[in-house]
Amino acid sequence: MSIQKYTAFVKTAECGSFTKSAELLGYSQSGISRMIGDLEAEWGVSLLDRSRSGVCLTSDGLRLLPHAQSICNEYRKLRMEVDELHGLQSGIIRVGTFSSVATHWLPNMIKEFQKSCPNIDYELLLGDYTEIEQWILDGRVDCGFLILPVKAELETIFLEQDRLLAVLPADHPLAGCEKFPVAALCGDPFMLLEKGGKTEISEIFEQNGISPQIRFTTWDDYAIMSMVESGLGISILPELILQRIPYRIAVKELDVPAYRSIGLAMKSQKTASVAVKRFLEYLPYRHKTAE
Repeated sequence: MSIQKYTAFVKTAECGSFTKSAELLGYSQSGISRMIGDLEAEWGVSLLDRSRSGVCLTSDGLRLLPHAQSICNEYRKLRMEVDELHGLQSGIIRVGTFSSVATHWLPNMIKEFQKSCPNIDYELLLGDYTEIEQWILDGRVDCGFLILPVKAELETIFLEQDRLLAVLPADHPLAGCEKFPVAALCGDPFMLLEKGGKTEISEIFEQNGISPQIRFTTWDDYAIMSMVESGLGISILPELILQRIPYRIAVKELDVPAYRSIGLAMKSQKTASVAVKRFLEYLPYRHKTAE
């Protein structure tokens, strides 16, 4: 974990931004900020000056940065030597995933992992939650990103809580509101995102006692965004998929906050291949393991 903190400090100093550092390392912005805050508390110094325009090194941060960079570089060399001892010069990692993780987490994870293990190949299977869970149980993939909870026979690593946000046409009457009222979800045709078995959006309806006018159901996030942009209705989508979108839509917090819990699941970490175990070290902010 200390190496992750050092890496977060080094990359943020180089980028001058928590956001850019988070994108490059595959963490959430809050995860990067938390790790650097932990370092500052541990060392008893202020490493970065924070402002709306970004971050810059303090005098103490400037003095400590070269040492942190040296540690990160030496650690990378160490891991490469260990990989050679374990024969990690070839192999394949099979991952089940859904669109938002495939788009915004996996590219950076694989990019960083390839620096240590450049000859590992990957097979990425895109599916809905039910398919991914079954692929893991059947041994079709080594691991898979899922919405928690999952079946009890799988081991899971909780990664992040992902907010669920209202998505509206840009010219919607409530596009300028601070927070979108959950009750207003019934005021327009609704585009429902369902990814097989898991019904986190339907749960919002049940918990708030509302029955939106569901006109379209799909597991394709981008199809929903396109339809919302065309004025065919409104929807709720996860925050992770709403990064760097090309659509003219308004995205609003709900007045009753809702989340989905993203995790990684597998049959057993103990019996996973060496390549898969090493790959897990590159997961976005890894919180805890549970059975």
